[in-house]
Amino acid sequence: MEASFIILTDFFTVYPEALAYTTSLAAAQQARVVLLHVCHNGLHGPGEKGSPRTEWNKRQKQRELARLTTNRPVPTELVVSEEVFPEAVGQTVRAQQGQLLVLGQPGAAEQPVEIVADVAQLLLEQALCPVLVVPPTASEGLPPRRLLLAVDGEPLDLHPLPALVHQLLAGPQASLQVVYIPESATTPPDPVAVLNTIRINGVVPAIPLSRLHLHHAPDLVAGILAEAVRQQADMLVVVARHHSLIGSFFHRSITARLMEQSPIPVLALPARD
Repeated sequence: MEASFIILTDFFTVYPEALAYTTSLAAAQQARVVLLHVCHNGLHGPGEKGSPRTEWNKRQKQRELARLTTNRPVPTELVVSEEVFPEAVGQTVRAQQGQLLVLGQPGAAEQPVEIVADVAQLLLEQALCPVLVVPPTASEGLPPRRLLLAVDGEPLDLHPLPALVHQLLAGPQASLQVVYIPESATTPPDPVAVLNTIRINGVVPAIPLSRLHLHHAPDLVAGILAEAVRQQADMLVVVARHHSLIGSFFHRSITARLMEQSPIPVLALPARD
């Protein structure tokens, strides 16, 4: 069975854009696409209750999703789970050889963007696999070629990256830049030390100093997004640390805000720490 990119359908309000982008990415990486629909008694997201779905509504929803699997450039299938989220996601990742979980960032007029960020954080805590958040502005053209990795200056200790994600980061056609926003404007960091935090983990091949961008900014999220514009990046890569969920400079709200505000897709890699 080929590896797959799994799209969580329950959290899409800009569904066509996310599906088109994921399909394009899967085609470039020779992966399958799996649409995962979780029937969890009306929950729109973990912890958020909604009106119960009737059996008719469930069947209607499944028929709508099944139609989306046809006439795709890559093998695409629908998986319907009666398990409770996130157990349903874990089971599907294992059964379908999932290497990437995909969420669609809702549009301004739809459900709050915080829902998708919260779901992504929950999935990253489970460390099932990397999570990709796709905004409605994402292009479905070529796969990303200019990636920007945001680091916090601490050594990276990532869970083993799935092969397809590693290929995306280190592929010969991909250009990876690195941005570090130092906390202090008066004490510049050691660029070599910052790059060593990446090399130690072997996330990507050796990155030259010319690809490291150090810019102090009063607002970390704004600084990272500004650098993404300067580099004309088409994908932002961040590391989700366990300890960052309870507080640090690169804390949970930073990752969540990037997922909510980024106009380009955000790929979050789960760390061991």
